Amino acid sequence: MEAFVRNFLRSSLIWLAVAAALGVSMALWPADHLAYRPAHAHAALLGFVSMFIFGVAYHVIPRFTGRPLESRSLARIHLWLANVGLALMVGGWLMRPTWYRTGDVALKVGAVVSAVALGCFIYNMWRTLSEPAAAKRARQTVLSAERPAGKGRPLPLVEEPPEG
Repeated sequence: MEAFVRNFLRSSLIWLAVAAALGVSMALWPADHLAYRPAHAHAALLGFVSMFIFGVAYHVIPRFTGRPLESRSLARIHLWLANVGLALMVGGWLMRPTWYRTGDVALKVGAVVSAVALGCFIYNMWRTLSEPAAAKRARQTVLSAERPAGKGRPLPLVEEPPEG
């Protein structure tokens, strides 16, 4: 397993612990900590769920497609941007009740960084799933050679009945 895949999975577990701690604090001290619900939700969904999905996708999609990942360096950049962006967002949600301006800036910057991280993932997966242009041209050449002149689809092969 590649290091960035392992680190996505590990970061998902750290975000799960953060989400659980926030959830417990909201249960124990609801009057003081219910304002942390957005931080809890982002840590659980963007942190645990998304980071886990990213790690699994980076591991299995190249194996399912039989194509190498488009860019391992972009996956490493994605790992860092996703975690930094989410840390800023969760921190911003936690700061907003007390230090609104600081929390609001952290939240907004974190949201932009997280969106850029998602763009890295989408691009990398899209390119990994795409058929290379040369392979596509070769496949189309083979298909057109199999077609009878003037017809849209090749005729099915019919097996000869056994002689008996």
